Formats: sequence, structure tokens, C-alpha cells
Amino acid sequence: MTGPLKVAVLMGGWSAEREVSLSSGAGIVKALEERGHTVIPVDMGATPAQGRDLPAKLLAADADVVFNALHGFPGEDGTVQGLMDIMGLTYTHSGMATSVIAIDKQLTKQHLVPHGIPMPGGRVVQSAELFAADPLPRPYVVKPVNEGSSVGVAIVTADGNYGNPIGRDVAGPWQDFDTLLAEPFIRGRELTVAVLGDKALAVTELRPRSGFYDYDAKYTDGMTEHVCPADVPDEIAQAMLAIALRAHRLLGCAGTSRSDFRWDDERGIEGLFLLEVNTQPGMTPLSLVPEQAKYLGMSYGELVEAIIAEALAAKGAKA
Repeated sequence: MTGPLKVAVLMGGWSAEREVSLSSGAGIVKALEERGHTVIPVDMGATPAQGRDLPAKLLAADADVVFNALHGFPGEDGTVQGLMDIMGLTYTHSGMATSVIAIDKQLTKQHLVPHGIPMPGGRVVQSAELFAADPLPRPYVVKPVNEGSSVGVAIVTADGNYGNPIGRDVAGPWQDFDTLLAEPFIRGRELTVAVLGDKALAVTELRPRSGFYDYDAKYTDGMTEHVCPADVPDEIAQAMLAIALRAHRLLGCAGTSRSDFRWDDERGIEGLFLLEVNTQPGMTPLSLVPEQAKYLGMSYGELVEAIIAEALAAKGAKA
């Protein structure tokens, strides 16, 4: 990048990940200001009604580039991307079409599996079906089709406390979402790979101190141990790096993405599965992309500037 820029940092929104987005945004604002850029924080608002002012806020910012630090709906699903496309704004991370596909776990499978990307089977179910019978043999996982940060994930086991069939009044994602994705539970280890530009960075293993890697484990300090680089065989590490980069390219991701995996270490390479691709990965103090970049010698500020530089380069290529 040449010279200081005027950057609007878009954050907040009304998804379940609002607080994570605000934390990401605050870190990005601080890093850019420290590096001499003019920064305009833009909170999209906490409700859809407040969000109606977003076009006016973005116009008033009159920025060279918008750093999209939103997570979840409507900042990660193509809605905001479409708005900024119409407004002719330059923004970071993936565009509208990629965002529409990647936020939907089932659409992502339909896009990637035909290209040989290993992903779990399963099917989309109506939540009410769970109260009559299991959609898959136990153990299985149910989760929202289009939420991130492990929001609303439940592992249904033979001896779990959800009931058999699942009790209608038992707390779980079936009470919050009409439609869920049911997948076979993959035993083993939780791993993730970040991609920046056209390079897969590293493999991190996530070891929750209790339970599984849910929303609280992701964003509560001390609840999860991050092992970077992960202590896995080189064959597995190289496979994950290659899969993450290929998925990034196949989906048409831009800026940075993060691919989450499960690996059944008793099955070797056959036990490796991509779960999802995140097009707006977190940039909080506990987030994995900054951690992997740091492992490779890149500071948080350099990472933020690299994401912006790719957005500006893409704009130049289209001009």
C-alpha cells in the first residue's frame, strides 16, 4: 500500500455475533490508526431499523475502502456486499456471490464436494422433525444452516440429555431455528486453517478445556487452548493446507478466509473432513487468523493492511 488511506471500518450488526464484530472492529480501528491511516468506525446498528441508515453512514464516511468486520447476517451472507456493490464502494473480503454460498453450509457442500473436497454427509431437516424421530443414527450434530461461530450447535448422543426422540421443550437450536443441518458426528480433533490472499497460513488445533468448541469456547479467554502449529502428521497438515486453499479458490473468496476441519486420527487421511469455510473470520484478540499470521511473522497491523491491499488491487484490476 502506498500512503495513508481513509478507511471505514464496518462493524456491529444485529446477528448473534454482534459483540464479536465490535471486538474485531475495535482492534482493526486501533491498528490502522497506529499505522497512520484515517479511520471512520461505522456501527451498522443493533437492529434492522438502525441498519436502514447504513447507506447514509457509508456515503458520509467517503472512504477509500471499507473494511468489512461484520460477522453473520447480514454482513457475511451477501446482503451488505450487494449494497456496497450497488453503491460502487471498494470493500474487503469476499463479494456477494461467494458470501451467499459460503454462509449456507449446505450450499457450500453442493459447491465443493463435486470437486473432491471431503465434507460430512447429512441433510437439511425441519426442526419439528426432530421431535418425532432422529434424522440420522446417533451420535449426530445439528446446527443452523447459515450461522457462524458455532452458534446453535448441538451434539446428539445415545446417552445425552436431549431425550429420544429429542424433547420438544428441551433447550437446543431446534427452539431458535426452523431449519437445521444434521450431520454425522465425527470423533477426533478440531483443526483450522486460515488463508490470506492466495496462501494457506498454518494449521491450528483447538482444544477446549471442557465440552466442545462452541461459541463460548471460541470467545472466552482461557476456555480453549490453541496449538499452532498443530501437532499432526505432515501428511495431514499438508492435506489441510491444500484443501483450505482449494476451497478458498473454488468459492471465490477474497482477502482472508478460515476453513474448519474435524480429523478422526484413528482413520488417517480418510478421517479428515472440511466442515465449513468462513469468509469473515474474526479479528479479535482470541481469533485464529491473526494468531496464524503472527506465527508466520506478520503483525496484526500488517495483516489488516494486507487485507486492504488485496481489496484495492482487485479494484484496480477491474478498472
